[in-house]
Amino acid sequence: MTPQQLGYYFPAEFAPHEATWLSWPHKEASWPGKIQTIYPVYAEFIKRVAEGERVRINVRDAAMQQQATEYLQQAGASLSRIEFFFHPTNDAWCRDHGPAFLLHQTEKKKAIVDWGYNAWGGKYPPHDLDDVIPTRIAEHFKLPVFHPGIVMEGGSVEFNGKGTVLTTTSCLLNQNRNPHLNQQQIEEYLYNFYGVQQVLWLGDGIVGDDTDGHIDDLTRFVNENTVVTVVEHDSSDENFAPLQENLEMLKTLRLLNGHPLNIVELPMPGAVVYEDMRLPASYANFYIANKYVVVPTFRDKQDDRALQILQTCFPDREVIGLDSWDIIWGLGSFHCLSQQEPAV
Repeated sequence: MTPQQLGYYFPAEFAPHEATWLSWPHKEASWPGKIQTIYPVYAEFIKRVAEGERVRINVRDAAMQQQATEYLQQAGASLSRIEFFFHPTNDAWCRDHGPAFLLHQTEKKKAIVDWGYNAWGGKYPPHDLDDVIPTRIAEHFKLPVFHPGIVMEGGSVEFNGKGTVLTTTSCLLNQNRNPHLNQQQIEEYLYNFYGVQQVLWLGDGIVGDDTDGHIDDLTRFVNENTVVTVVEHDSSDENFAPLQENLEMLKTLRLLNGHPLNIVELPMPGAVVYEDMRLPASYANFYIANKYVVVPTFRDKQDDRALQILQTCFPDREVIGLDSWDIIWGLGSFHCLSQQEPAV
């Protein structure tokens, strides 16, 4: 039986968490020449998240745990709220290789979906260690684990917790993921394994996004009826046209109750370029923790405006910005690095 048949569903990120999962960054090729610069702000991110929930970190061994602990102590993080697991990984992008936790509709229990993971269409081998992380976590906690047998990344799907998932055709229909499946077949997997009843499709992602258009750089649910979506107002910017198209698509979509989405527009930062490469800098890559909403900032004139808009969307949480100038060189930010574990 599928998770949906058994009564499971994937909760919204803004629902209460038991913990946040991370995989400690260690792959220098992901931040060439810069990996040492990301640790202080990464540790600050963990410190903030740990104020409202547990933080569970995958590390290779005791030496990596010690390195992590030293950075966390320097940041003033509460180590009593942080747990380490000896689960070696290839890379740090826990949103995509980490466990997809499901909750049961009526009983106080959870399960894990272990989707296939191929490093965004085989772009960054090897990925064998990352691919087994969800099952290793399920085994540790003695949780049921489901294996759909197809590729799916956490950053490619966005949930309102009330039966709706948002995604993009540019990612989920890409030939480098599941070339044997058509759109209708992929929707069936989303229904069966995430427990949703409706799939809403957007188009292309932002420039510089090596994931082929993850939704978590574009459009995010802030409550069950409302999304924030990034919009580029400079018509000469290469993100202008695809983001305008996404905005127009969002206006035509309807939720299960027949109502349109409430749409809040979020600005884009100016182009962030490093070594002649445009990076996928987006304020939409925020992480919703129990206490804070942590937003990547880019030393840009739009930083403050983005934070103010998001604060109006989250009246029950404090919205804080953390400098993502170095982290984005890895082609992702705080949402890409984290995966929530819901509270039962």
